This record gives sequence, C-alpha cells and structure tokens, in this order.
Amino acid sequence: DKITYTPQDVFLFSDTVKNNILFGRPGASDEDVQFYAKAACVQEDILGLPKQYETIVGERGVMLSGGQKQRISIARCLIKNPEIVVLDDCLSAVDARTEQEIVRNMNQLLSGKTVLFITHRIFAVMNFDQIYVMDEGRIAESGTHTELLEKDGIYADMYQLQQKEGQPVNAVE
Repeated sequence: DKITYTPQDVFLFSDTVKNNILFGRPGASDEDVQFYAKAACVQEDILGLPKQYETIVGERGVMLSGGQKQRISIARCLIKNPEIVVLDDCLSAVDARTEQEIVRNMNQLLSGKTVLFITHRIFAVMNFDQIYVMDEGRIAESGTHTELLEKDGIYADMYQLQQKEGQPVNAVE
C-alpha cells in the first residue's frame, strides 16, 4: 500500500481510461481522477477520445500511443499517493517538453516522499537530493547535480551531450 512502481513498459487493462487510473486507488472521486490525469499531462488526450474517460483502451492499451499509456500509468501512480515511488524510465515515450511539465508536477505532488527515478535524461533529476550514476551495473558517481558536474565524470559528459543534442536541460522546479 505504501509503494508504487511505474515501469517503462506500461500495462493497462482492457477497461476504461478511468478504471485504469482508479486501479491506483479504487473508489477515488471523478475529480481526483481528472486532477491526476492533468498532473500527468494526459487530460487533453483523454478528452479527445470518443467516450473520454469511459473509452475502453483495449488489451494492454492498444488504442493508445506509447506516451498516452505512460501518462495514464503515471496518473495511476500519483492517485495512489504512496510513500515510496519507483519510476523506471516511465517517460521514455513522452516528448521533452511534456516530460518537463510532468516532472514539475511530480516534484510538487511527491514532495517529502521517497522517489527512485530511473532515467537517462538529466533534466528530470537535476533537483533531486541525491543522484546516482550507474555504469555497467555499479554506482560510478553520486552527488547533487552541481557536485556531479564539478566531478567532470560520466554525469558531466551526459549533461554536455544532452545540451549538444538540443534536449532541454534546465532545472525543473
């Protein structure tokens, strides 16, 4: 009850959008479902579906894009209001601008909670208390964003590469 996990490869039930979100907290109000859908930046997509929140998504969410499935899964995670959150590259199918907005919303909603955020995009973790850089299955570096940049190691190299590739790497507050 205190932990939630949101994987990169999302599993949605062959049910309505609403029930897929409610799986995180059965019995939540329609207002809560909509609030967390907005926080996960999927509300507009849902309102564009034929039956909106009552649209059946098909087996494993076949009726939706990868990004829509990931964002519905994030809404399911957030509505649960867990103490510990594991996010395993759950924004990989979302464009960078939408990802920034979702991360900003999650920073507010998950404040004071323990969050394990697995990602390869630097800007998503820049404001975290502690960042661990993994290399070949082991922790290669750890520290805050500033400390890791000062170490001029793997993290700093990734940061520079993402800046050159045009990915936004501004801190998300």
